[in-house]
Amino acid sequence: MDKESERWNYKPAGTVKLNPMFSRPTRFSSIFDWYASYWFQLSTTTLALALALLAWLFFFPALSSFAQLNLRSYGTLYLLNLLPHCFFAGSIHQWLYRHKGQAKKFKFDPRDPAKNSGLYTFRDQVKDNMFWTICSGISLWTLFQAIVLWSMANGIAPVLTFSKNPIFFILVFPILIIWSSFHFYWVHRFLHWPPLYRIAHSLHHRNVNVGPWSGISMHPIEHLLFYTNFLIHFVLASSPVHLLFHGYMQSIHPIFSHSGFEKLYVANKERAKMGDFFHQLHHRYFECNYGTVEMPWDRWFGSFHDGTAKATNDTIARKKRMYKK
Repeated sequence: MDKESERWNYKPAGTVKLNPMFSRPTRFSSIFDWYASYWFQLSTTTLALALALLAWLFFFPALSSFAQLNLRSYGTLYLLNLLPHCFFAGSIHQWLYRHKGQAKKFKFDPRDPAKNSGLYTFRDQVKDNMFWTICSGISLWTLFQAIVLWSMANGIAPVLTFSKNPIFFILVFPILIIWSSFHFYWVHRFLHWPPLYRIAHSLHHRNVNVGPWSGISMHPIEHLLFYTNFLIHFVLASSPVHLLFHGYMQSIHPIFSHSGFEKLYVANKERAKMGDFFHQLHHRYFECNYGTVEMPWDRWFGSFHDGTAKATNDTIARKKRMYKK
């Protein structure tokens, strides 16, 4: 009997899997299957890429228009961030939590979002998450992108075009995923430093029982740290479509990974994989799984929770040692 399963409404079978690229012995079939699930079928990565291409081809202003501050270009940028995020977070929340379209099937935590709780802004978890997501998250996400675009338009940040280097243009997309995983792990570890946790990160961790609007519901200080990952565009030559992809990747994935459900189930059929039990464990036990499954930082630095009861006991013991210090 898996004792860890008793702590959850639903727990995926087996242990949490990390990117097999870093496992030994090397299994090329497993590595191919891993990356195929990211790039060759519906995933948060391919969805972010599709949104970036759609925005770039049909709605994005000319890069030169960002050389001067103007409402049309920068306002369009804000709407290209706001509308997709609200659409996906709102739609998934509507299906899972208001309509209860799949009841609690594949839901990790049995509880519903909190209401009438003094822990949350407006005494409501969903309203709290929406407020911090829209007012702080999307605003600061747009601000950092605006700085990069202004710098690209004024010759300060390097600009890459497909016509000049098509191979590197394509490679920038997976490079941004690796960079984001690296950046997220170390910023996240820093946010768990007790003074910074109390000031900022604790706002995100109000959400032990997460939902779609929890993904980027953070304190402004955390958003400022989190979105420094856009500064890579001052070093890595890229284009506006890469910048859009980078933003959507960090928006769309958290919506799904914080949905609270592992799978989207419609008309008695599994339609898509959604939740991320790896990160769900972090919200339940705090001092584990700081990074992502894409890079094994947690395994390398001793903070990996693989979803077993033993890992829970080890995490609890590590927390006691940390707090004692």
